[in-house]
Order: sequence, then structure tokens, then C-alpha cells
Amino acid sequence: MSTLKKLSGQTLWYGVSSIAARFLNYLLFPYLTSILPPDFYGDMSLVYALIPFLNILFTYGLETAYFRFVQQKGREQTVYDTITVSLIISTISFTCLMILFRDQFADLISIKNHPEYITWSAFIIALDALTTISFARLRQEGRPVKYALVRVFGILINIGVTIFFLSVCPALVKKNPASFVATFYDPTMGVGYIIIANLVQSGFTFLMLSKEFFSFRWKPDFALWKQIMLYSLPLLVAGFGGMINETFDRIMLGWWSTAPNYKTEIAIYSGCYKLAILISLFVQAFRLGAEPFFFKQAQGEDAPRIYARVMKFFVITICFMFLVVALYLDSWKLLIRREIYWEGLKVVPILLFANMFLGIYYNLSIWYKITGKTKIGASITFIGAAITLAINAAFIPAFGYMACAWATFFCYGTMMVISFTRGQKAYYVPYAWKKLIAYMVIVALLYFIHAAFESIGLNVWFNRGFATLLLMVFGWFILNVERKEFIKLPVIGRMLNKTA
Repeated sequence: MSTLKKLSGQTLWYGVSSIAARFLNYLLFPYLTSILPPDFYGDMSLVYALIPFLNILFTYGLETAYFRFVQQKGREQTVYDTITVSLIISTISFTCLMILFRDQFADLISIKNHPEYITWSAFIIALDALTTISFARLRQEGRPVKYALVRVFGILINIGVTIFFLSVCPALVKKNPASFVATFYDPTMGVGYIIIANLVQSGFTFLMLSKEFFSFRWKPDFALWKQIMLYSLPLLVAGFGGMINETFDRIMLGWWSTAPNYKTEIAIYSGCYKLAILISLFVQAFRLGAEPFFFKQAQGEDAPRIYARVMKFFVITICFMFLVVALYLDSWKLLIRREIYWEGLKVVPILLFANMFLGIYYNLSIWYKITGKTKIGASITFIGAAITLAINAAFIPAFGYMACAWATFFCYGTMMVISFTRGQKAYYVPYAWKKLIAYMVIVALLYFIHAAFESIGLNVWFNRGFATLLLMVFGWFILNVERKEFIKLPVIGRMLNKTA
């Protein structure tokens, strides 16, 4: 249990930073939608669909490769030096290319009138790429506190700069048109100031991690670099496929939507996607803590059993998170100020389940990472990407963003199933898969039961009360079924012993 306790502790710290980042960003969503028209928010969504996609290119699997190769005793610094030097050279090259072809990139994502967004985004991606291995080193060395603090303060700076440009500056200029602020503030910038705020955040993050970053020596080991590339390049391919699945659907909406104003449709889908935040937050926090943890446990005899127990607790947690969002969706939607976005709420349960599948896939994917079979991981992700492209291309013209939601669902579901079946043959882990499937089926049934109850048309408080009852029933059920597991936990175990 000590290993699980350590993982949960690190996941908590990574979760603090991830939850703070995403939640603060989510709180910014109603502010931005009240300040910016839906078309502008659609432009912003397109830019932020491109950035994660290019982040994959700029880092090309080096983060996971670092965790794999740093396990070589006595070569930790050499691994860090080799990867960092490679990253510096590639980042400079990719940034120059991105700026050179900024008009083409802008046209690709349907913002051809704003190529300057691409230039600013290039510097954001470059700075983020350069700090990737510094953050990975903090995770490897078990320093989640600094990791969390840098992340959280970066987000606070982002929010502060955004509010300064979108609210404070206009108010000051309106009050005094001849003020100093009027010399640099441009009221037509709109979305541009949001990107600039992100650039300031990335610059701050780089400065905060400069000690870790500049601890490298210009002494790359080229033989080691070749090994790293053989391992990491399939992860680059897998990463591209993953980003097609995760964010590229907004760009595909711009390509194939037949809606009169497709940018409004993109804004609605992007906004409602944020309501699936709870599960995606936990998945991200878990992945940050679990990746170095899994590699460290890989050499132990109990590794498969530990992986199976981690999976069980993971699935139980995301099942609760699904119910907390899906059963109280009428409350969560109040965080969105403009009712025009509410028409997209029907995608939220679909996206919640899709993110559950993605989280399970991340758990399962450890088999090909620790066995070095990253090419298989790339092929699985490409199958998912093909499903995403096929469903979106076929159904976006008729069904708009609903096609994007179902494409995400089937993509991650397929990847999860393939990874499980292939992984059990290559690296067997005794997952309690029948029980875990049953838990997910049960939460889906509880959601449909609640939806049927809502259709009766009773007062909203009756609906919320019934949702709470269903949540409590599921909690009681899990505590009874998994009593032997929970009784081993520090706090819950003591509570269960008292009630026994």
C-alpha cells in the first residue's frame, strides 16, 4: 500500500496544479464569453486546437523517453544532456519554419486574416517545449511541490494579463483617452491579447525553471541519442494521432461544418467540452504522477499486481466523477453565462465517457512503454485517428459537433479495447476487467435513470435530490463490493473498521 500511497500523494500535487490550471481557465470561460462574441471565441478555440498538436511535434516523445532512459543508473545526467541538446536544436528549427509558413498555418485552421496569431503561438510552443524536460526532471526526482507552484503561478499570471488587457485597459482608455495605456493598447486586438497572455505565462514558466533547464551540459551522447530516437519517434506518431483525436475536431468543424456560422458552432462545442473537465483533470493529474511511477515499479516482481490495483482505484474514481458531472449538469451549466452555449450540453455525457476510456487507455498503455514496443502504441493511436477522421468527415456536414463528440467516444473506446487485448498477450496484468466494466455500465444506467426522472418535469430541486440519492447508492454499492480493498486505506479503512 505504501507504493499506492506515494502515487496518490504525487497525483494529488500534480492534481493541484492541473485542477488549478484547468479550473481557473474554466472560470475564465464565462468571463471570455461575456467579453468576446462567439465568433471571436471560435477563433481562440481554433488557435488552441493547433497549439497542442504542434506541441507534439516540438517535443517528439522525448518526455516519455526521458523516463525510460533515465532509469539507467549512473547515466542520469548524460540522458538529460542528450535530450536537452536535441530539444534545443529542434525547437529553434521548428520555430523558424512555423514563422516562415505562418500564412499557410493560419489558412489551415480557418483564421487566414490573423497570421500574427501563428507567430505568437510559435513562441509559446517553443518556450513550452524547452521546459518539457525540466518539468519531467521534477517529476522523476519526486518534486511535485515545485512542479505545482510553477504551474499555478503561471496560470495566475495568464489570468491577470488577460483581465488587464480585456477589461482594465479599455476602462482606463475610456476614462482618459490620452493616458499612457492608450499608447500601446489596441481595442481591435481581441483574441490576440489572450494569446499574448499565454506567451507571458510561458516566458514566466521558463524563467522559473531556468535552474533546471540550464543544468545541462553541451555533451550529447550520439549513440544514446540514436537509441532515444528509435524509442521516441513512434511516440511522436502516436502523439499526432492522439491530438487528432483530442483537439483537431475543432479544426475539422471549420473544414466540414455546413452551419451558417461555423465559428459559433466551434465556440459552443469548445465551451461544452469544458464541462467534461472533471474527468480530464483527473486523467491528466494521474498521468503526470503515474508515468514515472510505472517505470520505477516495472522491475519489481509485484509490478503487474500493483498496476491492476491502480487501475481498479482509477476506474472507481472516474465513475464517481462521471456521476458528479452528468447527474448535476443543470447546475454545472450555470457557469456558462450565455445561453446560446447550452444547446451543446447534450455532448457532455458522451465526452465524459470518452474521457473515461482515454484514462483507462493511459493506464493500459504502460505495457508497450515498458516493453519498448512503442511502434504498437503508435499503430493503436493511428487507428483511433482514422476513426476520428472517418466519422467526422462523414457526419459533420449533417450533424455538426455531435459527430465530433461521438467520434471521440468511438475513437477512445476502440483504442482502449485494442490496447487491452494486445497488452494482455505481451505483458499480462491481472486486471479485474469484468468488475470494472460492470461499474461503468452501472454508472451509465444511473445516468439514464436520472434523465428519465428529469423528463417528468418536476422542480429542479427534486431532480438534484434524486441525483444525490443515486450518487449515494452507487457509493454504498462500491464500499460494500470493494470493502476489503478500502479497509486497507489509511482514512477510509479506519472509518470502515469503526462501522464494522
